[in-house]
Amino acid sequence: MAIHKPKWFSKDHVMVSTAPTCGLTKGGRLLKKVDPVTAQRLQVVDPETGGLVDAVNDQLLEDMEALVKLKGVPDGDEEDLPATLTFVPAEKVSLKCAVPVYYDHRYDDAFQAALAEDEALKGFSSATLGELAKTNRLLIRGGHGSPSQEQRIGEIPYIKVSDLRAGLVNINPTNRVTRTVAEKFWRGKSSGLQAFDLVCPERTSKNIGDFCLLMPGQEQVLTTKEIIVLRPGREAPFDMFYLLWAMTLKIVRDQWRRVIFMQTNREDVGKRYLEISIPVPPSRQRADVVSAPFKAYYETIAKARTELQTYLATSHAHHFFVSGAEEPDDEEYTGEAQIDEKARVEDED
Repeated sequence: MAIHKPKWFSKDHVMVSTAPTCGLTKGGRLLKKVDPVTAQRLQVVDPETGGLVDAVNDQLLEDMEALVKLKGVPDGDEEDLPATLTFVPAEKVSLKCAVPVYYDHRYDDAFQAALAEDEALKGFSSATLGELAKTNRLLIRGGHGSPSQEQRIGEIPYIKVSDLRAGLVNINPTNRVTRTVAEKFWRGKSSGLQAFDLVCPERTSKNIGDFCLLMPGQEQVLTTKEIIVLRPGREAPFDMFYLLWAMTLKIVRDQWRRVIFMQTNREDVGKRYLEISIPVPPSRQRADVVSAPFKAYYETIAKARTELQTYLATSHAHHFFVSGAEEPDDEEYTGEAQIDEKARVEDED
């Protein structure tokens, strides 16, 4: 039986649509298109009745209609294609990762464009997290582990992904483990964490995906295995405040959309986060200048926390929780990147 070969077909390219909508809601009803400014439904003329009807948000259909009009594989920007429709060279596509959004180049393009055009980034180069780790400019490690629910009694705070919010690690005083359990998961007497380490849920998603800083006094905690810990390496031309500045740039944060395959609380990004690119400063001085507001903010918070802790330690008239963790440990973490390849699920009870 003969198979129709469309005009746009090519053995050298794979057509990929990253359309976020297909005209239907999760409940199976029509997904209406709304004005992004007014949030009011948009209306179009019904070709059959001539009356106005609600427009349907079906980006997939728009991609396919644009595809039908193509006379071949686009070879430049002259083609009037939707931003969600692209042709990827066949050698860059792997059946082991057959998820359309992974091949969406818009976020990487936006990052490279910003490096080339943004005056604030003049002189900066770029590198992926994986490249920074290989050149000793970045230390990457995973969390300690996830003790079972019945083990969560004691004095050592246990940090879950839901405790990482708004740039800070929010310790839950009712969720702790004994020192014996902590040392088992620490594989030693100390957590290996340092003040101002960057921590982020490895199974990043829209609602839990921002990097936070571990504050002084919070070092001796037990982190769930589903946490990524970043720290400048010995060859890094930047400190932890610059690293946070870079990781929170919109052009960097948007890249996570490509490596996150599902927007749920149970999604694991595996090793794909190592493909995220960040700006690399031309010098330590330049790094310190651009990240100065972050440093001032977090050092101010750290100072205020220390002063409040000192007061609370001398006054027993308040029921107020600040940290609950032991004092900072002088032992330095010198381990190499630890990356768990398995998808992992944490007990959130």
